[in-house]
Order: sequence, then structure tokens, then C-alpha cells
Amino acid sequence: MKMKMKVHIIVGAAEWEQDRLRYRRHRLAEFLLSRADTKEVIWLCPTPGQAEASITVLPNGIKQWKIPDLLPQKAFRFGRYMDRFYKKKAELFLKFLKQSCEHYSLCLWYTFPGFPLLADHFSWDKIVYDCSDLWASPISGKGSVVSRLRQRVIASAEERIIKGADLIFCTSDFLHQQVLAKLGTNYAAHVHTYENGVEFSLFSDEGEKADAARGFDGTILGFVGGLKPKLDFALMTKAAREKREWLFLLVGPDGTRRSSEFEELLQEPNVLWTGSVPPHEVPKYMNLIDIGIMPYKPSPYNNAVFPLKLFEYLAAGKPVVGVNLPSTRKYNEDVVYRHIEREADFLPACEELEKSVCQEEWRRRRIELAKTRDWNSILEGMYEIVVKEIPSLPASVV
Repeated sequence: MKMKMKVHIIVGAAEWEQDRLRYRRHRLAEFLLSRADTKEVIWLCPTPGQAEASITVLPNGIKQWKIPDLLPQKAFRFGRYMDRFYKKKAELFLKFLKQSCEHYSLCLWYTFPGFPLLADHFSWDKIVYDCSDLWASPISGKGSVVSRLRQRVIASAEERIIKGADLIFCTSDFLHQQVLAKLGTNYAAHVHTYENGVEFSLFSDEGEKADAARGFDGTILGFVGGLKPKLDFALMTKAAREKREWLFLLVGPDGTRRSSEFEELLQEPNVLWTGSVPPHEVPKYMNLIDIGIMPYKPSPYNNAVFPLKLFEYLAAGKPVVGVNLPSTRKYNEDVVYRHIEREADFLPACEELEKSVCQEEWRRRRIELAKTRDWNSILEGMYEIVVKEIPSLPASVV
């Protein structure tokens, strides 16, 4: 019997280009599109604009359908998690899907806990939740009355998705434990941990360097990625003041809305911020830096984070220091990756790694480790599980 072609609907947290970064969900969508058994991939996402309900085709061939928020202001994004605020718009999409895709196998992928009603109002062949963040927890680590209300709304939506999914993938052991706490250990077979990886072939070549630090010939510490409130800008400011002979290079879009802590960091003479760069330019910046840094604040949100950049730094042969990232502790290894939990240990760890930057033996070891975490292998492993005939969660859980 001929297998049906598959249509994959990916519920993304934002419009495809909005973040100006390639997240796990983007890689997943492109991987699914590349498969021979895929008919098409539809990126279903919220938008703050009042978009018309229609489907458009992105330059990469992925189709995008946008569900407008209640109102464009950020405060109204809670509507993405509460059925009554998006129900009619979601049902319009499902009507379109039924008319155009009735002869295909339909798989729904949640990559954030929005629009939980989708799982209930359609006959899906498979529902998958790829859990990459502690979504309900404030990214800044700060609590308030509003954030607590938001936390309850998102947590309720996520629990519905978790209990209605056939499979759940988690990017860290912490998230895996959080999911099992909601399901119960009897359903462990439905939950799998697949950490973030690296497009190894893009970063393993010591080729062209970015021209961002012209005239500087000292040690360059680099953070490459989205600049968000989860980062410890105060720690970086302190380090920049103590080590004037080092250059602190920040590469990525500002997601802090120019917070006071971020602005203070940028005032330091040995701090350079490039702004956002195209994804294909990122390897050039990895080649430029000497030490990769991942300075995160201590917070429940960061307890769940598995940073996208860890294996990219290593694939470029660079040593890395990570702060307050419990999910990376298992990779702690001298002159490869230093996992630390105290601010006071940040500079000493960087100073130790500085001594090993040019040692070829250790450069090869970093690359060797990164090679085992290639994105294609990770996504292939996930997909093999998805296409297996795995029974849905029992009704008692749902």
C-alpha cells in the first residue's frame, strides 16, 4: 500500500523572519520540507498585525499562515493561549486545511504552547510538542502580579498540549522532568530529550573572519545570539571593566529594548556590538573570537535553557564559558567547556581558557565533540520516532 505524503503544520512563536535568528523551530521546518515524504510544510504563527487570513509562500518554499493577535500591543499576546480570543481565526485555518489537504497525512508540531485548541478541533495523524523553553517563566527572572497571571495562562495552555500530544521532545533534562511531572512517569515512553545541535559543516572550517575588530590583536570574548533579558549584562560590564585589554564582542539583535543594563554595558570602551547579522555570516564571527561566552542570570527560566550556541562555538574550535546553565553541566571539560555557577568564577575561567586558545590538541577535541551533535543527526533521530506507530496517550491522561 502506497504511503500518504505528509503535510506538517508547525506552530511557531512568531513570523518566520521576525526574530532575525535561526532557532530550533526554523531548522525543524526546513528539515521536514527537505524530506521526500513531505508534501508541504505550513508555518502557523501569531502576528501582532491585523493580517488577512490567507496563506503565503516564503522564499524557502515553506508556507506561512498568520493568526492576528487580539490587538497589536504586547500586553494582548495572552490571547494566543486562551481559546475564545483566537478560536474563529484558528477554525478558518482548519477549514482551509481540510479542504486542501484531505488526501494527506497531517502532523501538527507545537514549538510553543500557543493555540492549544488546534489539537482538539481536527483529526490529526500525529501531534508532537517540541518543548524548548520554560515558556511560562519570565525570561528576565523577575516576578510581578502581571507575570504571575501570564504564567498561569501559559501553563494551562501548555498542559493541554502536553496531555494531548502523541510525542514530546525536550531540549534539556530539566524540561524532560517538568513534562513528566505533568504526565506521570508511567508515560515516560512518550517523552524524549534531544538537545540543541550545530550545522557542523558551516562552522568547522577555519576560513574567513569577520571584519568587526579591525586593528585589535588581543583576546576577543564573544557572545553570538539574541541579546535578551535572560543574559547577565551586569556580569559582562564588570568583566569588561576589569579586563580592559580584552575585547567583548556582541553579535546579534537586541531583544532587551535597549534596557538600562544593556546600555550600560555598551558604554564600556572595550565592548563592541555589531547588531544583527545574517545567519550565513555567523561562522565568520565564530572564527574571529577566541573564547565563546554564555553569561546567563540565575533564574528558573535559565534552568531549562540549552543554548543554541554551545556546539557552534565548539565546532569553530573555540573554548566556551557558560554561567548558570545547569543543562550544560554534563559537558564540563577542562579547556573545552567550563560550566560555572558563581559570578566570581567567570573571569578566572576565561583567563584559564585564554591559555589554551592556540593549542591544536584542544581545538581538535572541541571540534570532535561538536561533530557528534550535528543538527541533521538530531532531527533524523526525532523524525524516526515520529514516524513509528506509537499509541496516543491514554484518555485518563488527556
